[in-house]
Amino acid sequence: MLVAQSPFMHIHAELADSLEFGLTPMGTRRVINILGGTVSGERVNGRILPGGADWQVIRSDALADISARYTIETASGALVLVNSDGVRHGPPDVIARHARGEAVDPALYYFRTAMRFEAPVDSDVAWLNGIIGVATGRREKNAVLLDIHAVV
Repeated sequence: MLVAQSPFMHIHAELADSLEFGLTPMGTRRVINILGGTVSGERVNGRILPGGADWQVIRSDALADISARYTIETASGALVLVNSDGVRHGPPDVIARHARGEAVDPALYYFRTAMRFEAPVDSDVAWLNGIIGVATGRREKNAVLLDIHAVV
Protein backbone atom coordinates (compact mmCIF):
# COMPACT_ATOMS: atom_id res chain seq x y z
CA MET A 1 0.00 0.00 0.00
CA LEU A 2 1.26 3.45 -0.90
CA VAL A 3 0.03 6.84 0.21
CA ALA A 4 0.47 9.69 -2.26
CA GLN A 5 3.17 12.12 -1.14
CA SER A 6 1.18 15.28 -1.80
CA PRO A 7 -2.29 15.89 -0.39
CA PHE A 8 -4.99 15.98 -3.05
CA MET A 9 -7.33 17.98 -0.85
CA HIS A 10 -7.24 20.31 2.14
CA ILE A 11 -10.14 20.80 4.52
CA HIS A 12 -10.65 23.63 6.98
CA ALA A 13 -13.70 22.76 9.09
CA GLU A 14 -15.18 25.31 11.48
CA LEU A 15 -16.35 23.74 14.73
CA ALA A 16 -18.80 24.60 17.49
CA ASP A 17 -17.82 24.18 21.11
CA SER A 18 -17.93 20.54 22.12
CA LEU A 19 -20.96 19.04 23.82
CA GLU A 20 -19.61 17.10 26.78
CA PHE A 21 -21.77 14.09 27.66
CA GLY A 22 -19.49 12.84 30.42
CA LEU A 23 -18.53 9.26 31.18
CA THR A 24 -20.60 6.66 29.34
CA PRO A 25 -20.10 2.88 29.18
CA MET A 26 -17.97 3.45 26.04
CA GLY A 27 -15.77 6.17 27.57
CA THR A 28 -16.03 9.93 27.91
CA ARG A 29 -18.34 11.01 25.10
CA ARG A 30 -18.40 14.34 23.31
CA VAL A 31 -19.95 15.62 20.11
CA ILE A 32 -18.57 18.55 18.13
CA ASN A 33 -20.92 20.03 15.55
CA ILE A 34 -19.47 21.16 12.24
CA LEU A 35 -20.54 24.69 11.35
CA GLY A 36 -19.06 24.91 7.85
CA GLY A 37 -15.70 25.32 6.21
CA THR A 38 -13.73 25.20 3.00
CA VAL A 39 -12.31 22.52 0.74
CA SER A 40 -9.43 23.18 -1.64
CA GLY A 41 -7.33 21.08 -3.93
CA GLU A 42 -6.22 20.55 -7.49
CA ARG A 43 -9.35 18.56 -8.40
CA VAL A 44 -11.78 19.38 -5.59
CA ASN A 45 -12.87 22.81 -4.36
CA GLY A 46 -15.94 23.84 -2.44
CA ARG A 47 -17.35 24.21 1.01
CA ILE A 48 -18.41 22.12 3.96
CA LEU A 49 -22.10 22.44 4.65
CA PRO A 50 -23.30 23.02 8.21
CA GLY A 51 -24.95 20.06 9.89
CA GLY A 52 -22.27 17.42 10.20
CA ALA A 53 -20.57 16.44 13.43
CA ASP A 54 -17.59 14.72 14.96
CA TRP A 55 -18.61 12.08 17.51
CA GLN A 56 -15.73 11.32 19.84
CA VAL A 57 -15.06 8.90 22.66
CA ILE A 58 -12.13 9.60 24.93
CA ARG A 59 -11.01 6.15 26.00
CA SER A 60 -9.54 5.16 29.36
CA ASP A 61 -6.05 5.36 27.80
CA ALA A 62 -6.78 9.03 26.83
CA LEU A 63 -6.91 8.25 23.08
CA ALA A 64 -9.66 10.14 21.22
CA ASP A 65 -11.60 7.78 18.94
CA ILE A 66 -13.00 10.03 16.19
CA SER A 67 -15.96 9.44 13.87
CA ALA A 68 -16.98 12.40 11.72
CA ARG A 69 -19.74 12.63 9.11
CA TYR A 70 -20.35 15.71 6.98
CA THR A 71 -21.16 16.98 3.49
CA ILE A 72 -18.99 18.78 0.95
CA GLU A 73 -20.65 20.91 -1.72
CA THR A 74 -18.18 21.21 -4.60
CA ALA A 75 -17.72 24.33 -6.71
CA SER A 76 -19.65 22.51 -9.49
CA GLY A 77 -22.58 21.87 -7.12
CA ALA A 78 -22.03 18.15 -6.44
CA LEU A 79 -22.81 16.97 -2.92
CA VAL A 80 -20.28 14.55 -1.44
CA LEU A 81 -20.81 12.59 1.76
CA VAL A 82 -17.67 12.21 3.88
CA ASN A 83 -17.12 9.45 6.44
CA SER A 84 -13.98 9.93 8.49
CA ASP A 85 -12.80 7.62 11.28
CA GLY A 86 -9.56 8.01 13.15
CA VAL A 87 -7.61 8.67 16.31
CA ARG A 88 -5.88 11.51 18.08
CA HIS A 89 -3.50 11.11 21.00
CA GLY A 90 -0.40 12.58 22.53
CA PRO A 91 1.36 13.36 25.78
CA PRO A 92 -1.04 14.40 28.58
CA ASP A 93 0.32 17.97 28.76
CA VAL A 94 -0.18 18.45 25.00
CA ILE A 95 -3.74 17.10 25.11
CA ALA A 96 -4.47 19.37 28.10
CA ARG A 97 -3.28 22.35 26.07
CA HIS A 98 -5.65 21.31 23.29
CA ALA A 99 -8.51 21.12 25.77
CA ARG A 100 -7.79 24.70 26.84
CA GLY A 101 -7.90 25.85 23.22
CA GLU A 102 -4.19 26.66 22.99
CA ALA A 103 -2.27 26.41 19.73
CA VAL A 104 -0.21 23.22 19.71
CA ASP A 105 2.44 22.17 17.20
CA PRO A 106 0.91 19.21 15.29
CA ALA A 107 4.28 17.42 15.46
CA LEU A 108 3.64 16.94 19.20
CA TYR A 109 0.60 14.67 18.77
CA TYR A 110 -0.79 12.00 16.45
CA PHE A 111 -3.97 12.80 14.49
CA ARG A 112 -4.91 10.59 11.52
CA THR A 113 -8.20 9.60 9.92
CA ALA A 114 -9.26 7.19 7.18
CA MET A 115 -11.74 8.80 4.83
CA ARG A 116 -14.36 7.42 2.44
CA PHE A 117 -16.41 9.50 0.02
CA GLU A 118 -19.79 9.09 -1.62
CA ALA A 119 -20.26 11.32 -4.68
CA PRO A 120 -22.83 11.31 -7.48
CA VAL A 121 -21.75 8.92 -10.25
CA ASP A 122 -22.52 11.53 -12.92
CA SER A 123 -20.42 14.29 -11.32
CA ASP A 124 -16.93 15.63 -11.94
CA VAL A 125 -15.89 14.20 -8.55
CA ALA A 126 -17.21 10.65 -9.09
CA TRP A 127 -13.57 9.46 -8.88
CA LEU A 128 -13.78 10.08 -5.11
CA ASN A 129 -16.03 6.98 -4.85
CA GLY A 130 -13.09 4.76 -5.75
CA ILE A 131 -10.45 5.97 -3.30
CA ILE A 132 -9.65 5.89 0.37
CA GLY A 133 -8.05 8.99 1.82
CA VAL A 134 -5.73 9.20 4.79
CA ALA A 135 -5.74 12.57 6.49
CA THR A 136 -3.17 14.12 8.74
CA GLY A 137 -4.87 16.59 10.99
CA ARG A 138 -4.28 19.46 13.31
CA ARG A 139 -6.71 20.91 15.78
CA GLU A 140 -7.25 24.56 16.51
CA LYS A 141 -9.58 26.04 19.12
CA ASN A 142 -12.66 26.05 16.88
CA ALA A 143 -11.39 24.39 13.70
CA VAL A 144 -9.79 21.27 12.37
CA LEU A 145 -7.43 21.28 9.39
CA LEU A 146 -6.94 18.13 7.34
CA ASP A 147 -4.46 17.34 4.58
CA ILE A 148 -5.88 14.36 2.68
CA HIS A 149 -3.67 11.93 0.78
CA ALA A 150 -4.95 9.23 -1.56
CA VAL A 151 -4.11 5.60 -0.82
CA VAL A 152 -2.93 4.20 -4.15
